[in-house]
Formats: sequence, C-alpha cells, structure tokens
Amino acid sequence: MRRGGGVSVALRRRNVANCADRLQEIDLAKRIAIVEDEAAIRDNYAAAFRREGYVVEAFEARAPALDAFETREPDLVVIDINLKDDVEGGFELCRQLRARSADLPIIFLTARDSEFDAVSGLRLGADDYLTKDISLPHLMARVAALFRRMDAISKPQASESRLTRGDLVIDVERMTVLWKDQPVGLTLTEFWLVHALARYPGHVKNRQQLMDAAQAVLDDNTITSHIKRIRRKFLAVDAGFGAIETVYGMGYRWLGN
Repeated sequence: MRRGGGVSVALRRRNVANCADRLQEIDLAKRIAIVEDEAAIRDNYAAAFRREGYVVEAFEARAPALDAFETREPDLVVIDINLKDDVEGGFELCRQLRARSADLPIIFLTARDSEFDAVSGLRLGADDYLTKDISLPHLMARVAALFRRMDAISKPQASESRLTRGDLVIDVERMTVLWKDQPVGLTLTEFWLVHALARYPGHVKNRQQLMDAAQAVLDDNTITSHIKRIRRKFLAVDAGFGAIETVYGMGYRWLGN
C-alpha cells in the first residue's frame, strides 16, 4: 500500500511539474489579439495562430477588445476594418491603440482592398495592411517577421545600441528617436526604416534593402506611405526637416553625418 501510495505521490508531483512547465510556456508565448466580427473567419485565424504556438484572444468588436487590453496588452493586434455596425471601427481602434503605445505591432487584415483604405490604415500607424485573400502560410510569415523585429529590439548589439547622426539620436535598446533633442514617436516599422537610412548617411537604400532592414514584406506603395508618414512626424518636431531624400527610380537616403 505504501509503495502504491509512493507511486501516486510521485505521479502527482510529476503532474504538478508538467502543469507548471506548461503554464510557463503559455506565459512566454506571444499573445495575439484578433478583432474580427465574422465568427467563422475569426475562429479560422485563431486556430491557425494557435497551431503556430501563439496564445490567442479573439474579439468581435472594438469595445470588448479595448476593455481587455486595459488589463493586459497583447504582443500583436490583428484588426478588421468593418466591425459589426461600426463600419470604420478598425480604423478607430488602430487610432486608439497607437495613442496608447507607439510600438505595439498592429496589422490590418480586411476584405477592403482599395489603395485609399491601405494608405489610411498605414497613416493611422499600422505596421502592415493585408487583405483576406492572403494565404495562411503567408500571414504566418508576416506575423513571424514582426516578432523577429521585436526580438531584435530586446536584444540589441552593444556596439549599435545608440546611433548619432548630427541632430538625430537613435537608441535601439529603448527604441527611441530624438531629433534636435525632441522625441519623434515612430511605429516599429518606421523605427527600423529610419535606422536603416541613418546608419549609412548618403547611401541610397532601395525598396528591397528597406524591406530587409524592416524584416517585412512591403510593396512599393506601402514603403512610400511609411516614408511620407515618417517625414510628417519629423516635420511636426522641426518644420525645416529635410534629412530624408527621395532618389527617384532608386530609393531613399539620409542626408547629413
């Protein structure tokens, strides 16, 4: 009886240890929030992300998502634009989230495929704008790319943790950008685009090089929209800002030392 009891105790201890390991894995896993009003689509994406090892929270509308984020902010938010009767709800949610956090990764995943909507989403601060005809493997790759960039921020190279180019100061470890001692609030994608340009002043960076630096798959229009938004943010700090030059037919470069 004692032997059986000993085995039982050992099993219980093993089960407790396994549960503790599992809880630690869940706590360390990246958390993705999906805000999508169509249940079947929402469940499909949630299942796909869970298969990749992510922890997923799913919401059908803007208000419950915001309420949940007050308690714990996710590591990434995937947003549809039309949310039930809230036709522009996704845009408003993006605006609200960006006001809370400059570096929270945000992806639009929507059926609305017009260039106007894509540009609007990026101007609001989204890191990517995808349409629902994207394949699940492609979607998983885009999400993984965003998380790689986040990991790069948390593990900066010591020699590259601070970059100074004249009036520009980039702190990779803190993910901050200063221009003439004034902070410039950039999204994750914008931050790495500025870093790529300023790292080698005077060198023209083509779109492929900028995509590689941002670790994202971006088309020409998307990169153009990000550069325009970056310029506006610097201009808001300094009306005379002109350090990013467009080299037509080639790409962009950072002027100055």
